[in-house]
Amino acid sequence: MRKNDTAMIYLQDIAVALVLLTRLPLPALPEWAFKRQARATWAFPLVGVVVALIAGGIGLSLLSLGLPAAAAAGIVLAVQIVLTGAMHEDGLADSVDGLWGGFDRERRLEIMKDSAIGTYGVLALILSVGLRWVALTVLLPLGIGAVLAAAILSRAILPVVMTSLPTARRSGLSHSVGAPDQKVGALALGIGVVLATILMGTVIILPMVIAFCGVFALSRIALAKIGGQTGDILGASQQITEVIVLLGLAAMIGQTI
Repeated sequence: MRKNDTAMIYLQDIAVALVLLTRLPLPALPEWAFKRQARATWAFPLVGVVVALIAGGIGLSLLSLGLPAAAAAGIVLAVQIVLTGAMHEDGLADSVDGLWGGFDRERRLEIMKDSAIGTYGVLALILSVGLRWVALTVLLPLGIGAVLAAAILSRAILPVVMTSLPTARRSGLSHSVGAPDQKVGALALGIGVVLATILMGTVIILPMVIAFCGVFALSRIALAKIGGQTGDILGASQQITEVIVLLGLAAMIGQTI
Protein backbone atom coordinates (compact mmCIF):
# COMPACT_ATOMS: atom_id res chain seq x y z
CA MET A 1 0.00 0.00 0.00
CA ARG A 2 1.32 3.45 -0.83
CA LYS A 3 2.48 5.78 1.93
CA ASN A 4 0.08 8.53 0.89
CA ASP A 5 -3.04 6.36 0.90
CA THR A 6 -4.31 8.29 3.92
CA ALA A 7 -4.01 11.70 2.26
CA MET A 8 -7.22 13.70 2.02
CA ILE A 9 -6.80 14.32 -1.72
CA TYR A 10 -4.96 12.27 -4.30
CA LEU A 11 -5.14 12.77 -8.06
CA GLN A 12 -5.85 9.08 -8.66
CA ASP A 13 -9.09 9.53 -6.67
CA ILE A 14 -10.69 11.26 -9.65
CA ALA A 15 -10.18 8.18 -11.80
CA VAL A 16 -11.53 5.95 -9.02
CA ALA A 17 -14.63 8.17 -8.71
CA LEU A 18 -15.17 7.97 -12.47
CA VAL A 19 -14.95 4.16 -12.30
CA LEU A 20 -17.51 4.07 -9.49
CA LEU A 21 -20.05 6.46 -11.02
CA THR A 22 -19.70 6.14 -14.80
CA ARG A 23 -19.22 3.65 -17.60
CA LEU A 24 -16.53 5.69 -19.31
CA PRO A 25 -13.71 3.64 -20.84
CA LEU A 26 -10.78 4.26 -18.52
CA PRO A 27 -7.31 2.73 -18.34
CA ALA A 28 -6.83 0.02 -15.74
CA LEU A 29 -6.06 1.43 -12.30
CA PRO A 30 -3.60 -0.09 -9.83
CA GLU A 31 -5.11 -2.23 -7.11
CA TRP A 32 -3.98 0.13 -4.36
CA ALA A 33 -6.11 2.92 -5.82
CA PHE A 34 -9.31 1.07 -4.92
CA LYS A 35 -8.23 0.76 -1.29
CA ARG A 36 -9.01 4.49 -1.15
CA GLN A 37 -12.58 4.17 -2.46
CA ALA A 38 -14.21 5.81 0.55
CA ARG A 39 -11.71 8.68 0.56
CA ALA A 40 -12.01 9.05 -3.21
CA THR A 41 -15.65 10.12 -2.86
CA TRP A 42 -14.46 13.72 -2.41
CA ALA A 43 -14.09 13.64 -6.22
CA PHE A 44 -17.75 12.76 -6.89
CA PRO A 45 -18.62 16.39 -7.79
CA LEU A 46 -15.88 16.30 -10.42
CA VAL A 47 -17.57 13.27 -11.98
CA GLY A 48 -20.58 15.53 -12.41
CA VAL A 49 -18.37 18.01 -14.26
CA VAL A 50 -17.20 15.34 -16.69
CA VAL A 51 -20.66 13.89 -17.34
CA ALA A 52 -22.29 17.31 -17.77
CA LEU A 53 -19.56 18.67 -20.03
CA ILE A 54 -19.95 15.73 -22.41
CA ALA A 55 -23.75 15.63 -22.38
CA GLY A 56 -24.26 19.40 -22.26
CA GLY A 57 -21.64 19.99 -24.93
CA ILE A 58 -23.44 17.61 -27.28
CA GLY A 59 -26.75 19.31 -26.51
CA LEU A 60 -25.40 22.78 -27.24
CA SER A 61 -23.83 21.56 -30.47
CA LEU A 62 -27.16 20.16 -31.62
CA LEU A 63 -28.90 23.41 -30.73
CA SER A 64 -26.39 25.31 -32.87
CA LEU A 65 -27.31 23.02 -35.77
CA GLY A 66 -30.96 24.00 -35.46
CA LEU A 67 -32.34 21.09 -33.46
CA PRO A 68 -35.32 22.15 -31.31
CA ALA A 69 -34.57 22.70 -27.62
CA ALA A 70 -36.86 19.87 -26.51
CA ALA A 71 -35.08 17.38 -28.76
CA ALA A 72 -31.63 18.58 -27.67
CA ALA A 73 -32.68 18.34 -24.02
CA GLY A 74 -33.83 14.77 -24.56
CA ILE A 75 -30.48 13.86 -26.09
CA VAL A 76 -28.64 15.45 -23.15
CA LEU A 77 -30.59 13.16 -20.84
CA ALA A 78 -29.91 10.15 -23.04
CA VAL A 79 -26.17 10.84 -23.09
CA GLN A 80 -26.09 11.21 -19.31
CA ILE A 81 -27.91 7.91 -18.90
CA VAL A 82 -25.51 6.15 -21.25
CA LEU A 83 -22.44 7.62 -19.54
CA THR A 84 -23.60 6.50 -16.10
CA GLY A 85 -25.14 3.19 -17.13
CA ALA A 86 -28.48 4.44 -15.75
CA MET A 87 -27.21 3.55 -12.27
CA HIS A 88 -28.87 6.55 -10.62
CA GLU A 89 -32.18 5.99 -12.39
CA ASP A 90 -32.03 2.32 -11.42
CA GLY A 91 -31.39 3.34 -7.81
CA LEU A 92 -34.39 5.67 -7.82
CA ALA A 93 -36.71 3.00 -9.19
CA ASP A 94 -35.49 0.32 -6.77
CA SER A 95 -35.67 2.68 -3.79
CA VAL A 96 -39.23 3.74 -4.48
CA ASP A 97 -40.33 0.15 -5.10
CA GLY A 98 -38.68 -1.09 -1.91
CA LEU A 99 -39.47 1.72 0.50
CA TRP A 100 -43.15 1.78 -0.44
CA GLY A 101 -43.65 -1.79 -1.57
CA GLY A 102 -42.59 -3.78 1.49
CA PHE A 103 -44.09 -4.18 4.96
CA ASP A 104 -40.86 -4.84 6.88
CA ARG A 105 -37.14 -4.16 6.59
CA GLU A 106 -36.18 -7.53 5.13
CA ARG A 107 -38.88 -7.45 2.47
CA ARG A 108 -38.03 -3.89 1.47
CA LEU A 109 -34.36 -4.76 1.02
CA GLU A 110 -35.35 -7.86 -0.94
CA ILE A 111 -37.50 -5.79 -3.29
CA MET A 112 -34.70 -3.26 -3.77
CA LYS A 113 -32.28 -6.03 -4.70
CA ASP A 114 -34.70 -7.60 -7.20
CA SER A 115 -33.93 -6.63 -10.80
CA ALA A 116 -37.64 -6.46 -11.65
CA ILE A 117 -39.29 -3.04 -11.57
CA GLY A 118 -42.71 -2.33 -10.08
CA THR A 119 -45.37 0.30 -10.59
CA TYR A 120 -43.84 2.72 -8.10
CA GLY A 121 -40.48 2.47 -9.83
CA VAL A 122 -41.93 3.00 -13.31
CA LEU A 123 -43.82 6.09 -12.19
CA ALA A 124 -40.75 7.48 -10.42
CA LEU A 125 -38.67 7.09 -13.58
CA ILE A 126 -41.34 8.71 -15.75
CA LEU A 127 -41.52 11.69 -13.40
CA SER A 128 -37.75 12.01 -13.04
CA VAL A 129 -37.01 11.88 -16.75
CA GLY A 130 -40.04 13.97 -17.67
CA LEU A 131 -39.39 16.75 -15.18
CA ARG A 132 -35.69 16.96 -16.06
CA TRP A 133 -36.58 17.01 -19.75
CA VAL A 134 -38.98 19.93 -19.29
CA ALA A 135 -36.48 21.87 -17.19
CA LEU A 136 -33.61 21.29 -19.62
CA THR A 137 -35.77 22.46 -22.50
CA VAL A 138 -35.92 25.84 -20.75
CA LEU A 139 -32.35 25.90 -19.47
CA LEU A 140 -30.23 24.43 -22.26
CA PRO A 141 -30.69 27.34 -24.71
CA LEU A 142 -29.25 29.60 -21.97
CA GLY A 143 -26.00 27.65 -21.79
CA ILE A 144 -24.41 24.71 -20.05
CA GLY A 145 -24.20 26.23 -16.57
CA ALA A 146 -27.41 24.73 -15.19
CA VAL A 147 -26.58 21.27 -16.53
CA LEU A 148 -23.19 21.46 -14.82
CA ALA A 149 -24.54 22.81 -11.53
CA ALA A 150 -27.20 20.12 -11.23
CA ALA A 151 -24.77 17.33 -12.12
CA ILE A 152 -22.18 18.59 -9.64
CA LEU A 153 -24.50 19.14 -6.68
CA SER A 154 -26.36 15.86 -7.20
CA ARG A 155 -23.08 13.98 -6.78
CA ALA A 156 -21.59 16.22 -4.09
CA ILE A 157 -24.37 15.22 -1.70
CA LEU A 158 -23.67 11.48 -2.00
CA PRO A 159 -20.64 11.31 0.34
CA VAL A 160 -22.66 13.24 2.93
CA VAL A 161 -25.40 10.60 2.81
CA MET A 162 -22.78 7.86 3.01
CA THR A 163 -21.24 9.52 6.06
CA SER A 164 -24.55 10.27 7.78
CA LEU A 165 -26.24 6.87 7.45
CA PRO A 166 -25.02 3.34 8.16
CA THR A 167 -25.16 0.82 5.35
CA ALA A 168 -28.41 -1.11 5.45
CA ARG A 169 -26.94 -4.37 4.17
CA ARG A 170 -23.60 -6.17 4.33
CA SER A 171 -23.19 -6.35 0.56
CA GLY A 172 -23.57 -4.17 -2.52
CA LEU A 173 -21.64 -1.23 -3.96
CA SER A 174 -22.23 1.18 -1.10
CA HIS A 175 -21.02 -1.35 1.48
CA SER A 176 -17.96 -2.31 -0.57
CA VAL A 177 -16.92 1.34 -1.03
CA GLY A 178 -17.26 2.04 2.68
CA ALA A 179 -18.20 5.17 4.59
CA PRO A 180 -16.07 8.28 4.04
CA ASP A 181 -15.26 10.27 7.15
CA GLN A 182 -16.92 13.60 7.86
CA LYS A 183 -13.99 15.60 6.46
CA VAL A 184 -14.31 13.84 3.09
CA GLY A 185 -18.06 14.43 3.03
CA ALA A 186 -17.59 18.09 3.91
CA LEU A 187 -14.92 18.48 1.23
CA ALA A 188 -17.15 16.95 -1.46
CA LEU A 189 -20.07 19.14 -0.46
CA GLY A 190 -17.86 22.23 -0.31
CA ILE A 191 -16.47 21.58 -3.78
CA GLY A 192 -19.98 21.11 -5.13
CA VAL A 193 -21.40 24.26 -3.54
CA VAL A 194 -18.46 26.44 -4.63
CA LEU A 195 -18.48 25.20 -8.22
CA ALA A 196 -22.27 25.50 -8.54
CA THR A 197 -22.20 29.03 -7.13
CA ILE A 198 -19.41 30.06 -9.50
CA LEU A 199 -21.43 28.70 -12.41
CA MET A 200 -24.87 30.09 -11.51
CA GLY A 201 -24.35 32.79 -8.90
CA THR A 202 -26.74 33.30 -6.00
CA VAL A 203 -29.69 32.01 -8.03
CA ILE A 204 -28.52 28.49 -7.18
CA ILE A 205 -28.94 28.91 -3.41
CA LEU A 206 -32.69 28.31 -3.04
CA PRO A 207 -32.89 25.30 -5.41
CA MET A 208 -29.81 23.85 -3.73
CA VAL A 209 -31.25 24.21 -0.23
CA ILE A 210 -34.58 22.69 -1.25
CA ALA A 211 -32.79 19.80 -2.98
CA PHE A 212 -30.67 19.06 0.09
CA CYS A 213 -33.81 19.15 2.24
CA GLY A 214 -35.34 16.59 -0.11
CA VAL A 215 -32.32 14.31 0.30
CA PHE A 216 -32.48 14.76 4.08
CA ALA A 217 -36.12 13.67 4.02
CA LEU A 218 -35.23 10.61 1.93
CA SER A 219 -32.41 9.78 4.36
CA ARG A 220 -34.79 9.86 7.32
CA ILE A 221 -37.25 7.62 5.49
CA ALA A 222 -34.49 5.18 4.54
CA LEU A 223 -33.20 5.08 8.11
CA ALA A 224 -36.68 4.39 9.46
CA LYS A 225 -37.66 1.79 6.87
CA ILE A 226 -34.46 -0.12 6.07
CA GLY A 227 -32.02 1.01 8.76
CA GLY A 228 -29.69 3.07 6.59
CA GLN A 229 -28.50 3.63 3.04
CA THR A 230 -27.72 1.41 0.08
CA GLY A 231 -26.43 2.09 -3.41
CA ASP A 232 -30.06 2.45 -4.47
CA ILE A 233 -30.69 5.14 -1.85
CA LEU A 234 -27.61 6.98 -3.12
CA GLY A 235 -28.94 6.77 -6.67
CA ALA A 236 -32.30 8.13 -5.53
CA SER A 237 -30.52 10.96 -3.69
CA GLN A 238 -28.72 11.92 -6.89
CA GLN A 239 -31.95 11.93 -8.89
CA ILE A 240 -33.90 13.94 -6.30
CA THR A 241 -31.18 16.57 -6.16
CA GLU A 242 -30.85 16.88 -9.92
CA VAL A 243 -34.59 17.12 -10.49
CA ILE A 244 -35.11 19.79 -7.83
CA VAL A 245 -32.09 21.88 -8.85
CA LEU A 246 -33.07 21.86 -12.53
CA LEU A 247 -36.72 22.67 -11.79
CA GLY A 248 -35.75 25.41 -9.35
CA LEU A 249 -33.36 27.01 -11.83
CA ALA A 250 -35.93 26.78 -14.62
CA ALA A 251 -38.52 28.51 -12.44
CA MET A 252 -36.19 31.24 -11.20
CA ILE A 253 -34.41 31.93 -14.47
CA GLY A 254 -37.74 31.76 -16.32
CA GLN A 255 -38.94 34.73 -14.27
CA THR A 256 -36.06 36.87 -15.54
CA ILE A 257 -36.25 36.14 -19.28
